[in-house]
Amino acid sequence: MSGEEKQEAEILQWDALPLQLIQELQEHSAEELLHNMENILGFTNHQTCIREAVLLQYYLSGFWWAKDAKFSPTQISFTMAVLHILLENLREKQMSSVDNMVVFMKAITAACHCAPSEEDGTSLLNNNEAKALICYVTKSLILKYKLYELLFMKSTEEHLTGMERTIQRFGCQDAHTSLEESISTYFNFK
Repeated sequence: MSGEEKQEAEILQWDALPLQLIQELQEHSAEELLHNMENILGFTNHQTCIREAVLLQYYLSGFWWAKDAKFSPTQISFTMAVLHILLENLREKQMSSVDNMVVFMKAITAACHCAPSEEDGTSLLNNNEAKALICYVTKSLILKYKLYELLFMKSTEEHLTGMERTIQRFGCQDAHTSLEESISTYFNFK
């Protein structure tokens, strides 16, 4: 393993969440976690903006999956950092799914090798944890890669937000009056 790969394993920690905050978030319910993630990520329009809603769901699902997998705070931070990097590669660098998987596999490889600076000599992820993370990323991002690409296309967003729609409203007052008259007539005939 090269020095760059070893350094990459140490670097991949999610800056948005310090380890102590991750520990606290692990104890929260789903609603509390949602509220905290909204604030941490700065998503104030997730109820009206499809992009924010999808991104919030992406990060929430990743955190919840890592929590359910009984990952340590350091492993959760690594998982979130990997998810963030893969999404940024797609959004900013417009990487293909294959190129993004290469980046992901390098990060996983680095995390599975022990760093010489660690006292206990263990790696960040064991083989089973790495396989589980690979399966999760494949299901949550790679299989939906085209959808995420469409989500980040600026022309699509501009097209949707710039579209003007005219909605005609029909007066319903006459319809209710006729209905009420018909009901009384119906009961009178019986």
